[in-house]
Amino acid sequence: MLPPKPKKVPHELTLHGDTRRDDYYWMNQREDPEVIAHLEAENAYFEARTAHQQEAREALFQEIKSRIKEDDSSVPYALRGYVYQTRYETGDQYPRYFRRPLHEQADETLMFDVNEMAKPFDYYHVGGMAVSDDNRYVSYGEDTISRRIYTIHIKDLLTGQHLPDQIPNTTGGSVWSADGKYLFYSVKDEALRPYKIMRHELGTAPQDDVVVFEEKDETFRAYVFRSKSRKYIVIGSAQTVSTEYRLLPADDPTGMPRLFQARERNLEYAIEHIDDRFYVLTNYQARNFQLMVTPEEKTEKEHWSTVIPHRDDVLLEGLDIFRNFLVLSERQNGLTKLRVRPFDGEEHYIEFQDAAYMAYTTANPEIETDVLRYGYQSMTTPPSTYDYDMRTREQVLLKQQPVLGDFSPDDYESERVFSESRDGTRVPLSIVYRKGTKKDGKAPLLLYAYGSYGHSLDPSFSITRLSLLNRGMIFVIAHIRGGEEMGRHWYEDGKLLKKKNTFYDFIDAAEWLVKQQYTSPDRLYAMGGSAGGLLMGAVANLRPDLFAGMVSQVPFVDVVTTMLDDSIPLTTGEYDEWGNPNDPEYYHYIKSYSPLDQVKAQDYPPMLVTTGLHDSQVQYWEPAKWVARLRELKTDDNEILFHVNMEAGHGGASGRFEQIREVARDYAWILDRPGLL
Repeated sequence: MLPPKPKKVPHELTLHGDTRRDDYYWMNQREDPEVIAHLEAENAYFEARTAHQQEAREALFQEIKSRIKEDDSSVPYALRGYVYQTRYETGDQYPRYFRRPLHEQADETLMFDVNEMAKPFDYYHVGGMAVSDDNRYVSYGEDTISRRIYTIHIKDLLTGQHLPDQIPNTTGGSVWSADGKYLFYSVKDEALRPYKIMRHELGTAPQDDVVVFEEKDETFRAYVFRSKSRKYIVIGSAQTVSTEYRLLPADDPTGMPRLFQARERNLEYAIEHIDDRFYVLTNYQARNFQLMVTPEEKTEKEHWSTVIPHRDDVLLEGLDIFRNFLVLSERQNGLTKLRVRPFDGEEHYIEFQDAAYMAYTTANPEIETDVLRYGYQSMTTPPSTYDYDMRTREQVLLKQQPVLGDFSPDDYESERVFSESRDGTRVPLSIVYRKGTKKDGKAPLLLYAYGSYGHSLDPSFSITRLSLLNRGMIFVIAHIRGGEEMGRHWYEDGKLLKKKNTFYDFIDAAEWLVKQQYTSPDRLYAMGGSAGGLLMGAVANLRPDLFAGMVSQVPFVDVVTTMLDDSIPLTTGEYDEWGNPNDPEYYHYIKSYSPLDQVKAQDYPPMLVTTGLHDSQVQYWEPAKWVARLRELKTDDNEILFHVNMEAGHGGASGRFEQIREVARDYAWILDRPGLL
């Protein structure tokens, strides 16, 4: 069976004296029957070429599923007199949400059974739940398409009935006024950019809702949240290098918001309120951010004073505020530390033991407590939730994610090492494998990375990954530049006109792993998604000989075309990430690495490429065009397979077991290459 061969329709764009030809540009017509037919033909080809993997795919699915405790529940948390918990029952694809009074002997209430809510839809997601201050109403967003366009609904928890209010075209999240009469939310423009903050009065028609704030700069996105102190509704605007906030007292919902600090180019800040002051986490005169404080009524930056100063070797990432404590998330040498700072005593750090780990604060909605809830996991330790008494330093393990079967952390080993890139930069690698795996160059290895948007890829645990490790495969995360693992400079050195550092770091990490005999090129596989799919495409063009196979998930591979089209979601807000190709310097630099533009007549490794028809982050036509061009130009017989989820978007399937099927599909393709199925 031959792969689908789409028609070629000449399409040229000339810019900055350069002409680009794109014969597959026509694929961007989502409703065109010929486009749909082509995508369905790709799926048919995928199924035909992987027919021999189907039995192993099902076995992998059942294997992974068998490790999951199906009747599982989250750790309960308290909020304003109620205890909330999420549970799954055996067979559930989606969660059930419960609550019960904290101090009364009363039965719990089933707030939502998402399994029932999802039945009419191929895709279903609920998000942005918010309970009114009087605990009566809960608002939530519902997405039935997977375009991240939510309709907000409101449920009366006393009667169990939904209000007639239905608010379309939102981000899903919403904020209540103190009196529970108004709901604040953000709506999206045609490019799916959240740009207006609206006020909805319960019982009125959504078309009568009031615009509270409109973000007219197309590079900014607008959002709204409630301060942990509950005193303020906070309206935010943000883009890659700048933030701005406005404050509206929650007990004066029809008032006029006041500006906290006006936006400035390259000024980023986040705020949290308590009593008569705001704490400000900011990069103001601090590349790696510092913590500052300002009076509640004097919030411009000339009134900010330093609490924790800037440090060259520590990135200040997050802040949780309590009545008597501040908890800071700091990243040093690539690892997160939790710093507990009392207002009236000696500060300290919570201690962690693993060489590579992931630590983070979790559900801490109450300000009047001395107990911090945090999460911890490593590549060998399942996700664990702790309550930590910040005064006595005692901690209680509330739950560790169960892994059914014969799993034992002692059967696996984790390492944290550093490779060296061509410019001398040391890049951290997090490695995990089953004990007994030999480093003789014969082990198969899967190298994973992301490397964009300042997103730090922490060494987390994965139940699904055990299926690779138990078959002798080594798994490695490369913490390449473009992320923020090693500080703000790590991000800045992997974006804009330094973006190629991201690709070089990955290639040089792969070569280092081969040199150290963790694997060899004929046993080395690569995987990445979204901007990590861009990474896969760039690396495939630069060093196709280095890898035995690649999995590129929802890949951002047509960078020039996308960044020139401001009607596509995310484009205008990302000029400070990739550069604006309307500027000739950025145009030529982006084109020099854009995977679709750099496909050439050379050998390429086998590839599995995946996407979703309704993807709002990376449009399906990017990988569709890329696959067609690769097949057209490549000089080898290696197979390139393309799978399109016709019901889902950027995040794939919505049900928890359907998500596992997608993982099993990708793993079966990988394991088939070195004969490990």
